[in-house]
Amino acid sequence: MLWPALQAVRALGGSGRVDEINAKAIALGKFTEEQQAVLHGAGPRTELEYRLAWARTLLKWMGALDNSTRGVRSLTDLGRTISAEEVDMRYRAQRADRLKKRRDQRQLEIEETEDASEDEADWKTRLLEVLLGLEPTTFERLARRLLREAGFISVTVTGQTGDGGIDGLGVYRLSLVSFPVFFQFKRYRGSVRANAVRDFRGAMTGRGDKGLLITTGTFTADAKREATREGAPPIDLIDGDRLCELLKEYGIGVRTEIRTVEEVSVEASDFDDI
Repeated sequence: MLWPALQAVRALGGSGRVDEINAKAIALGKFTEEQQAVLHGAGPRTELEYRLAWARTLLKWMGALDNSTRGVRSLTDLGRTISAEEVDMRYRAQRADRLKKRRDQRQLEIEETEDASEDEADWKTRLLEVLLGLEPTTFERLARRLLREAGFISVTVTGQTGDGGIDGLGVYRLSLVSFPVFFQFKRYRGSVRANAVRDFRGAMTGRGDKGLLITTGTFTADAKREATREGAPPIDLIDGDRLCELLKEYGIGVRTEIRTVEEVSVEASDFDDI
């Protein structure tokens, strides 16, 4: 996935967020919805997400990508000109060097996981595991709390069988106006496919034209296209990564500590003026 990941950043104009890079790489690779839904191990990440995460990390190590801001990857001078053959050569050299320093494959996997944790925000994986393990009533309260924190002035969670996949209705206030929004939470591992978006939109027919679909997983490329299909009411999508960011932003189940690091240096030349 190294070359598809690099091509994706190039196609995006030289920089992109992780979700944009993933979507573009998947589109360029023409992966099917079935391939996009394959989990890495027990999840919650898909196999494609896992491999693309490693591809971005390895491209950063070889100097082809840079982290310009949080969650954004950008091309370096090397990344703009390097060929597929050079990428492969550098990867093999990196891997040989790392294998030389490890006594066995298990130690390599442990250290690679530690190295990648900063790049891919390992706390999100842990948080998603917690969300997947919540009792239904607890998750319902969480959904209600999150929507209220996000600006909904009225939230009704139904979650009733036979409601066409609609989990609830909220009234969202934007400046001087407010409007109803139907929402659905999909709490499972893997990718939400296009048919789920179509079903949700169908359930809204005749009841409203604003929809919000939230999942602890991801959305396939086809699902994203379906959500913004011309001539149909648009559906806003929030995947697991964005859900984690929102919980962090509103301080729901996530605590952020800002640490100040003191750096001390000795300026020997200053003593000349004493």
